[in-house]
Amino acid sequence: MEYLFAEQTHNLKSSAVRDILNVIQQGNVISFAGGLPSEENFPLDAINAAYEKVFASGRSCLQYGLTEGFIPLREAIQARMAQKGIESDPGRILLTTGSQQTIDLFSRVMLSPGDVVLTENPTYLSALQVFRFNGAEIIAVNGDQDGMDPLDLEEKIKIHHPKFVYVIPTFSNPDGKVWSLERRKAALELCDRYNILILEDDPYGDIKFQEDEVYQPIASLDKQLTHVMYTSTFSKSVAPALRTGWVTGPAEVVRMMAQAKQMADLHSSSIDQQALYYLLRDFPLDRHIQVLREQYRSRMLIMRDSLTKLEPGIFNWKEPKGGMFIWVEAAGNLNTATLLNTAVASGVAFVPGAPFFVGENEGLNTFRLNFSHSTPEKIKLGMDRLVSVMLNPVTA
Repeated sequence: MEYLFAEQTHNLKSSAVRDILNVIQQGNVISFAGGLPSEENFPLDAINAAYEKVFASGRSCLQYGLTEGFIPLREAIQARMAQKGIESDPGRILLTTGSQQTIDLFSRVMLSPGDVVLTENPTYLSALQVFRFNGAEIIAVNGDQDGMDPLDLEEKIKIHHPKFVYVIPTFSNPDGKVWSLERRKAALELCDRYNILILEDDPYGDIKFQEDEVYQPIASLDKQLTHVMYTSTFSKSVAPALRTGWVTGPAEVVRMMAQAKQMADLHSSSIDQQALYYLLRDFPLDRHIQVLREQYRSRMLIMRDSLTKLEPGIFNWKEPKGGMFIWVEAAGNLNTATLLNTAVASGVAFVPGAPFFVGENEGLNTFRLNFSHSTPEKIKLGMDRLVSVMLNPVTA
């Protein structure tokens, strides 16, 4: 039978990361491909205790919940955001099924076919998938390690009249950069001047390696509370299986997203939200995050030290200040998709960089390495394998 799918399904593409994960599950392959946190650091006992408290609260814990989410958890999130300088209130916080759902819901209520979204380049590939599915035209803004170039951002705002600007200014995925405070202020000032929303995605902001560094969310600079939608998640700081994220921003936009969520799933898992509330109430999450910072930094340094064995100029990379990734760029005409085939055959995997770019045939010489998931021993072994492959790359 021929199935008459909706026209927008032509924009659906499988995730490059998911495809690679399916391949590397076959055989003894050490994966630096996915953006996975370390399983040994999941607070299993604390999460188990939190669920016990939920079920001890009575049968009502199994009932339908509010679309906007469990109020005590929203209040706890408000308090955590206040520590970052982000002003909000429970009425302007929507709990979502991970921050990925935030991107989806926001796109549904903001984008019509042909609308323009401005993004960094490269940027989070699953966000690009969502924007394309909703019929958006994605335009890349030039930038560097300090963030988007304000001159190029303003020029493209004037030319393309975008619906919004999507950014990951703190330990961005995939390239791990951190925007300077000046660039954050400049982007907000431009979007304020031209009446454009910013969707600030901040899944990694807590995973910083330099304790004395302060990275202000753009949302903390939006004192009028009119131009920044801020989204984050507990996937990196607690556990991804809980699938709990949130978004805050202008009340009218949050309200519209809540209406879209009603049609999508009524509400995200209320049991998980209640468990997270008890976890935040009774578990020292900030101390746990500090452990993650220390362990992830030590793993990053192992990966960094392996990369220093390579001849300078052939593979270029920068040591990240936080997050979960090292971004590598190869010189010349090396195609990292070809390099991946050789690497997998040698027992190690990464993600080629091309899917993170806006344009076709961009970033063919780049790839992303994840250092948070594998143990230090596996990182050493996997990097020995990868460096051996990189020392004798096959060009394409």
